[in-house]
Amino acid sequence: MNPSPAFRCGTVAIVGRPNVGKSTLLNHILGLKLSITSRKAQTTRHRLLGIHTTEDTQFLFVDTPGFQQKHINALNRNLNRTVTQVLSEVDVVLFVIEPMHLGDADRKVLELLPKNQPVFLVVNKADLMGDKGNLLPLIQDFDLEFPFTGIIPVSAKKNLYLDELLAAVREHLPEQAAIYGEDELTDRNERFLAAEMLREKIFRLLGDEVPYSVAVEIEKFEQEGNLRRIHAAIIVDKDSQKPMLIGKGGEKLKRISTEARQDMEKLFGGKVWLETWVKVKGGWADDERALKSLGY
Repeated sequence: MNPSPAFRCGTVAIVGRPNVGKSTLLNHILGLKLSITSRKAQTTRHRLLGIHTTEDTQFLFVDTPGFQQKHINALNRNLNRTVTQVLSEVDVVLFVIEPMHLGDADRKVLELLPKNQPVFLVVNKADLMGDKGNLLPLIQDFDLEFPFTGIIPVSAKKNLYLDELLAAVREHLPEQAAIYGEDELTDRNERFLAAEMLREKIFRLLGDEVPYSVAVEIEKFEQEGNLRRIHAAIIVDKDSQKPMLIGKGGEKLKRISTEARQDMEKLFGGKVWLETWVKVKGGWADDERALKSLGY
C-alpha cells in the first residue's frame, strides 16, 4: 500500500502584461468569481489572494496587476511595485501570455521574472490556436529567452488543461501544513470585494476614457443578519466625468449599481442594499496621500 503524498502548501504568483486573462485564470481555478475582469487594462489594481485547497495541496494564488508601461503616474508606479514585490516573495510564478499578441509588453514582464524560482510559461486562450502544433514556434521563441520550468497551454475560460497546470505547480510547492482553513477563499474582506465588484461594472459599462480615472471608496458597510447595507462613493478625476457615470436620468449609474449588487449577493450569499453616488477628487491618481486612503 502506497503512503499518501505529503501535504504541500505554497504561494503562486500569476503575472503578465495587462489583459491576458490572469484574473479569469484565477476565477476558473477557484470555481467562482473572486477577481474582477474586463477587457480593459488596469482592471486588476490590487494584489489579491485566491485560496484553492484540495485533499493534498493548498495553492495560494496571488493575482497581480498587469505590468503598466503607459500613463505612468503614482497609481501605476504603485501597481508595478506590487508586481515586483510579489515576484520576490512566492514559491512558483505563472507567466501568462496570449498566443496571438506577443510583443514588447510581454518581454518587459519577462525581464522581471526571477531566475532562482520555478517559472511556468502559461499560454492562455490556447484553444484559439487550433492544433497544438501551432504553438510550437511561439514556445521555442520564449524558451530561448528564459529557462522556464515548464510550458503549459491552457484555456481558462473553457477550463482546458487546468488540472495539468495544478499538477505541475504542486510538484514545486513546499511540504508543509495548510495556512488557511479549507473553506477559506481569500484573505480579503467583504468591504474590499464590494468595492472591486462595483469598479468592475464601471470598467465594463463605460467607454475607454473614464474607468482609468475612477476609484471606489466604501464609506459604510453594515451587516444586519443576512442583509448587507453598503454606501459607496465613486470617485472621478474631473467634473466632466461625473455626468458620463450618472447617465441620462441616472440610468447609467443605476445599471452599474444593479449589476454590482447582483454579483455581491452571489458571492456573499445574502441580500445587499447598495447606495452609490459620484464624487470629484481632482488628481487622485497622482496623489500619494489619496492613493493611500483608497488602499493603493
